[in-house]
Amino acid sequence: MYRIAQITIGFLIAGMQLAQAQTPQEKTDSLQTKNLLDVTVIGRNSRSDYQQMPEIVGTNIYAGKKSTLIVLDNVQGNVATNNMRQVLAKVPGIHIWESDPSGIQIGIAARGLSANRSWEFNIRQNGYDIAADPFGYPEAYYNPQLHAVQRIEVVRGQGSLQYGPQFGGLVNYILRNGSEIHKPFQFETRQTVGSKGLFNTYNAIGGKKGKVHYYAFFDHRNGDGWRQNSSYYTNAGYTTLTYTINPKFFITAEVMQSHIRSQQAGGLTDAQVKQDAQQSFRSRNWFDITWTTPALIAQWQPNKNTLWNTKLFGTIGDRNSVGYLQPITTKDSINATTLEYNNRLVNLDQYRNYGLESRFLTNYYLGKMKNTLSGGIRLYTGTTTRQADGKGSTGTGYEISVIGNYPRDIRFTSTNAAAFAEHIFRFGDKLLVIPGIRYEWLKGAASGRNGYTSGGAEILLQDIARSRSFVLAGVGAEYRVAQSTAFYANIAQAYRPIQFANLQAPPSTDVVDPDLKDAKGYNIDLGYRGKWKGFLQFDVSTFYLQYNNRVGTVTPTGASYRLITNVGASTSKGIEAFAELNALKAFAKSSPADLLIFGSWAYTDARYSDDHKDGGTKGKKVENAPNHIFRGGISGGYKACLLTLQVSYTGATFSDANNTETPTTNGNTGLIPSYTITDLTMAYQFTKAICMKAGINNLLDARYFTRRSGGYPGPGALPADGRTFFVSLGATF
Repeated sequence: MYRIAQITIGFLIAGMQLAQAQTPQEKTDSLQTKNLLDVTVIGRNSRSDYQQMPEIVGTNIYAGKKSTLIVLDNVQGNVATNNMRQVLAKVPGIHIWESDPSGIQIGIAARGLSANRSWEFNIRQNGYDIAADPFGYPEAYYNPQLHAVQRIEVVRGQGSLQYGPQFGGLVNYILRNGSEIHKPFQFETRQTVGSKGLFNTYNAIGGKKGKVHYYAFFDHRNGDGWRQNSSYYTNAGYTTLTYTINPKFFITAEVMQSHIRSQQAGGLTDAQVKQDAQQSFRSRNWFDITWTTPALIAQWQPNKNTLWNTKLFGTIGDRNSVGYLQPITTKDSINATTLEYNNRLVNLDQYRNYGLESRFLTNYYLGKMKNTLSGGIRLYTGTTTRQADGKGSTGTGYEISVIGNYPRDIRFTSTNAAAFAEHIFRFGDKLLVIPGIRYEWLKGAASGRNGYTSGGAEILLQDIARSRSFVLAGVGAEYRVAQSTAFYANIAQAYRPIQFANLQAPPSTDVVDPDLKDAKGYNIDLGYRGKWKGFLQFDVSTFYLQYNNRVGTVTPTGASYRLITNVGASTSKGIEAFAELNALKAFAKSSPADLLIFGSWAYTDARYSDDHKDGGTKGKKVENAPNHIFRGGISGGYKACLLTLQVSYTGATFSDANNTETPTTNGNTGLIPSYTITDLTMAYQFTKAICMKAGINNLLDARYFTRRSGGYPGPGALPADGRTFFVSLGATF
């Protein structure tokens, strides 16, 4: 770690020295980008929620990368319940699991990867990690309330060099921070009601006085859920305070705390889904999450060419669940002998993670050409304490007391140190080449009890620790065909560290391969994007993702144990395309009306390219990887009113690597059929300060499900919502 810090400090000093010389006057950015204390304001006069990322934002380089920016103020959809098929409609290829009606658990993926709590993406908030553990357990149990989000940045491929462990890319939620408020006090409120008891209240204050600006909000949401036994509530509070020491240096302190409790309706068999998708046979399953994310951010701009940013951050999370987790074919009913329900299982996780990321970016000139260097370090430590399979109560409410102790009581630790550097070399006014490199050192370990033998003796975990270091490299390029259109390409290595689950093998049945390796591979992107004459924007690209050393479990020939090992590889390739046309602006630039027509489509061919050790999967489709995902729509607006109709299609996919088509009797495995959903939204701006939004989600009341589960919150097929509506009123004072 010390050596990494030395190298990066050297980068910092060298980069700042490069920027000391006087430089020619910079050109105006054609995207009209303005940096306001790390809030980038792009296309503010546009009604579109989609924007292309500029070359550089803060200390981050986006040139040559497949990237998208979603402006939440312009999203036409149900933001109150984090409806991601509407929020990310214009990001092609995003596969969304819609098994949580409250919008609490966001599950997204791309390019044939798993959408399980978005764990193939690097999920961040204001640039720092918020997942349970980005290395050993990268599930995003917490996601910010989207009313509080100013924008969402989505980066594919080469983002692995700047941010670390991911094949899917980066999703970064940038929260509102009050930097756009120029008066001492401002109050905003949004009140939403909807079907199935939906109620959401979002209230925020912000302002600027002298050298201080601040923003704080409280959000509450509750509802009964579309299905039986799916009630929920959420409470979230956030405060951020920025003190500008001088025009070149500021410090921000912020903290988010979220508490979520939801009833889990459980899975269904395929026959039960067809009979009545709203029914539920699990009334005693509960999920409770408390999440706190403090951060301290310092930013210094010693001159107009150099920027330095350092973040100290933490994740303090608790994930509790209690429920009856037998297959859905087993009834959860009163026991005739005890005249009570059967005991439930209680599982508790605690996450205590802390990290530091320090980055710099500097511009310097070689002759008349401006080049850009970005680099940084990362230090991280995380501890997960897991108590599992506790014998819970026979009650029906949320109770996490247990009888006796927890059979499984495990402690996982992960430690990480990393350094990266990326560089933009500019050749003339048209060509940019962006090489990059990242050094990673990782250590993961597990200790504790994994259960008891039939005789009552403790089953202790094997003495397992994995320490390794490696280098990732990549290169991107961008060629400007015109001022506002460009070809781009990149290739970058990626990795997925060994997960905690792979370090807790019960020694009585499983053995961990001593040569178990992290999954590694690479992403390739090649595309063409831009804007044309102010009324058409587009991004069309192809991709290739190689995913090697996938981790799985096999039974060696003649062995009496299961081996946790690297089982094979998969390859995903396809097309991702987006286009949006403002049809009226094409003919009348000053028209008070808008007619936006958009479409995003992705074709993905994801297959196992190398056979598992137990055979039988080579050439088969990767599970949870639909071939086609299309979302398109039309928005018609006149002055203060905008009406949007959106259609979403997701193709059929398998739920297992063996491509089992006929559903099993318990609904855990089988084909997930294709589905088409239609959403209608209307927005009206009464005055500059008062607005209204209303909509009908799943207008045609389609019945569908997006996933099958073998465990929590299932097991079984998990139906998505039928037709629902919402009405929201917002005001700013």
